Amino acid sequence: MAAAGRGVMIGEMEKMSVEQLKAIKEQTEMEVNLLQDSLNNIRTATNRLDLASTALQDLSVRPQGKKMLVPLTASLYVPGTLDDSQNVLVDVGTGYFIQKTMTEGKDYCERKINLLKSNYDQLLEVASKKKSIADEAGIVLQAKLKQLAPAS
Repeated sequence: MAAAGRGVMIGEMEKMSVEQLKAIKEQTEMEVNLLQDSLNNIRTATNRLDLASTALQDLSVRPQGKKMLVPLTASLYVPGTLDDSQNVLVDVGTGYFIQKTMTEGKDYCERKINLLKSNYDQLLEVASKKKSIADEAGIVLQAKLKQLAPAS
């Protein structure tokens, strides 16, 4: 519902019908859930980049030819040898990798982490506003339903 996105005030909500209030409440709750999913995805991506940055730091201090375990998945490691400790392949998405120096790889991780944190903060603010709208609609809706209920 378009009204929910514009920041409906309680005064405006009190003029709405029960059906309109239910629609606003449901719509904003659905939007909050979608935003929460996005926030969780950003948190997961940030954690992965933090791990990658830590791994780069660890690799940068290991000598060439060092024997090590190489992760193929989160739980499967194979023995390997560090061939080049100065260059890394960076996954830039959709199956594309770019060779970068160790410093460029670390910078890439830091830039992505900062971008994700900025997006996270912006989404958190939007989610908070949407949650407030849903809560306000719920309060007004409960009050209207109480008025409509027959006195017992």
